[in-house]
Amino acid sequence: MGTARALRGLAGSCHPGPTLAVTVLVTVLAVASGRDAAGCVLVFAAVLTGQLSIGWCNDAVDAGRDTAAGRTDKPVVAGVVSATAVRDAAVVALALCVPLSLASGVVAGLAHLVGVVAAWAYDLGVKATRLSWLPYAVGFGALPAFVTLGLPGGPWPSWWVVLAAALLGPGLARRTHSSLSVACAGPPPRPSCPPPGRC
Repeated sequence: MGTARALRGLAGSCHPGPTLAVTVLVTVLAVASGRDAAGCVLVFAAVLTGQLSIGWCNDAVDAGRDTAAGRTDKPVVAGVVSATAVRDAAVVALALCVPLSLASGVVAGLAHLVGVVAAWAYDLGVKATRLSWLPYAVGFGALPAFVTLGLPGGPWPSWWVVLAAALLGPGLARRTHSSLSVACAGPPPRPSCPPPGRC
């Protein structure tokens, strides 16, 4: 498997849309909150590596199920990149995320890492339970805290900002489950497809 082909596969397996959207959104929040240039770069790098690790973890964990469902839109299923490579990339990105997060300060870094861990918990099995919304709430709720706690003096964000972010997460979760259900059903339906919302 060529290097360029594998890199394309990794790019497709990281869930590029959500990864870039969350990274840009949080970086813009960092700029608006008054983080200096270096702080904004650190926020960008920490969130990017965290989101990359989450996306790659998701595709690595779901590789078998995606293959059974015939999800050829997934790079692993299409044979563009191996599940092992995606898993290894997830671990490397997570390892980089830790020091990059803590570079904004211990408390700020821990806030971000709590969100990343929650997202990994979702990927590793919570998504199949009634608590599938919780990692989204924790992950998104932690992002404003990560940004403001890295400011001089480490101020906490306003409670309503955290609440709004936490409520946004489960809303996105419902939308994701709905999209995945449609992808599983697909035209024509596949008998081997997992139940709706379990992709």
